[in-house]
Amino acid sequence: MKKPKAQPNTLSQPIRVARLNARKPVQFDLQPEAALRSELAQDLGITALRKLRFHGELRPFGQRDWEISATLGATIVQPCAVTLEPLTTRIDERVVRRYLTDLPDPQGLEVEMPPDDTQERLGDMIDPGAVALEALALALPVFPRSETAALPGDGVITAAPEGAAPIVDERPKPFAGLAGLRDKLLRDQDKS
Repeated sequence: MKKPKAQPNTLSQPIRVARLNARKPVQFDLQPEAALRSELAQDLGITALRKLRFHGELRPFGQRDWEISATLGATIVQPCAVTLEPLTTRIDERVVRRYLTDLPDPQGLEVEMPPDDTQERLGDMIDPGAVALEALALALPVFPRSETAALPGDGVITAAPEGAAPIVDERPKPFAGLAGLRDKLLRDQDKS
């Protein structure tokens, strides 16, 4: 009896292009265990990654090219940008990547983004796990904000460690005296 193959502790699932059948799509369904989701959350700089599923297929696209067509589903927790309270967000996105043999290599020091950002150069391997991680990173809310988060009445957020007074604009700035000293030195030089 054959033992089931153990899942590696990584989201990476590279598929060798040379072994692909040009008439048959390859199905994949990536659903990492809790330990890996915890590592991924730490790598992404979020509080938690409660659920993650990336499923779809790698199929032929044209004569020599390939396409990943998949669905990304994730439930993430990250701090609210205003209150720092945990904020849960659901992400559901359709993901398409096209791997093209004739995509030109970028030339020169400055490289412009192609108009179609789903296109990539076809290499020896295609990794649905890497695509999933990239798509998740791009889908994360940049400024997560709870619906109940509100700014104070004056619209200014102030923060200070417990027991310390927040910096107020009316207070003198530590380097403000340096400008006066510079002006005095310049005046003294002009008199000489």
